Amino acid sequence: MERAVIVKGRVTDDRHIELDEPLEELTGPVEVTLRPVPTAEKEPDDILDFLAKLPGGTRSKEDIDRQIREERDSWERPWDRDR
Repeated sequence: MERAVIVKGRVTDDRHIELDEPLEELTGPVEVTLRPVPTAEKEPDDILDFLAKLPGGTRSKEDIDRQIREERDSWERPWDRDR
C-alpha cells in the first residue's frame, strides 16, 4: 500500500526544494507534487471586531425571547412523563 507524506517546504531554485522537517521514513525514488501554500498577508480580524462590523438585526428582544421560550417548552422533560 502506498503511503503519502506531506511536508511543507520551499522551492529554493529551479531544481531544489528545502523541507521544513527531516524525512526519515522514506528513502529511494519519490514522486513530488507541488502546491503553493497561501501566505497570510495580514493578521485576521479579532472575532469581536468582526461581530461589531455586522449589521444590526431586525428582530426585537421580545421576539427572540418568545422563540427561545417556545423551543424550551417543546423539549420533553423526564419529570413530566409521569403526569
